[in-house]
Amino acid sequence: MSEIATPHIHQNLVDKAKQNNRPAQSQLYELYSKAIFNSCYRIVNDSFIAEDIMHDAFIQAFKNILQFNENSTFGAWLKKIAINLSINHLTREKLIAQKLEDYKGLHIEEDEQKEQLDFSISEIKEALVQLPTNYRLVFSLYLIEGYDHEEIGEIMNISKSTSRSQLSRAKKQIRTLLEHRKYSTL
Repeated sequence: MSEIATPHIHQNLVDKAKQNNRPAQSQLYELYSKAIFNSCYRIVNDSFIAEDIMHDAFIQAFKNILQFNENSTFGAWLKKIAINLSINHLTREKLIAQKLEDYKGLHIEEDEQKEQLDFSISEIKEALVQLPTNYRLVFSLYLIEGYDHEEIGEIMNISKSTSRSQLSRAKKQIRTLLEHRKYSTL
């Protein structure tokens, strides 16, 4: 006796969505968005980020819907996408936090003596957003993303020496901003 495959719930909508049918995609979004949001939120613990990840999961699902394997349900497949995106977000955030943690102890040279200043990651992030765009980009690409000056030069269409000097200036400005903040709160 052969097993008869039972169609998955909402299979009709999935079939239409595979044909790029916008109303079917919209219906799938309405049916699954709350559950996907909740899954994302439980992982990232931030409603705004969870919402962004949920939207990204739907975009990725609809973009790759032809790859959907009908051995599982659409909801399970979509949830797997959302969970992977959520975990990737946390991994990215953890790596950025580690890179900033490495940069946390900044050395300020004053009259040939070095003074160790400790700043929180949030203070460094606040200073970073105050930098001019090019400085911020070079700083982020070099210290956070791990690119070398040659790669940064190619990405930004600048020379290696310009990348180096902008990184140096970015560090100096961050030190100045953080030092000013430290002494203004005393």
